[in-house]
Amino acid sequence: MARVYKDYKIYCCFALNRLVSELDIDIYQPGLDERLDEVLENPPTVSKEEIKHEIRSNHFMTNKVIEKLEEDGLVEVKVVDGKYRIRITREGVLYIRKYNQFFLNIYQEQIRDHYRYGGMPHWARDAEK
Repeated sequence: MARVYKDYKIYCCFALNRLVSELDIDIYQPGLDERLDEVLENPPTVSKEEIKHEIRSNHFMTNKVIEKLEEDGLVEVKVVDGKYRIRITREGVLYIRKYNQFFLNIYQEQIRDHYRYGGMPHWARDAEK
């Protein structure tokens, strides 16, 4: 089977879903908009290495993805003691909630290929409901 090329947009989808999964909430729940500021008061962070592992890509693509997400205001990045701490923003949660189905429709083959050994993640299953 030929390897399917993935662009940074689908990697951004993977990274944002990884970050939102750390919140341990259903992003499709009714009334989330009103509670989101409370949920994000002290959000968990992930490391650059965790993002790299989630997107299963190299250092260059990981940097590109993180920089793009930060530029778009979807994540906040802090460097503490030389280590990246990345957290999702309100805009990031609302963005991924709005566009998950779009990503699943457009990048279905790439998403299935990316998760072929571990099974589809909960966000992909939840968005298909």
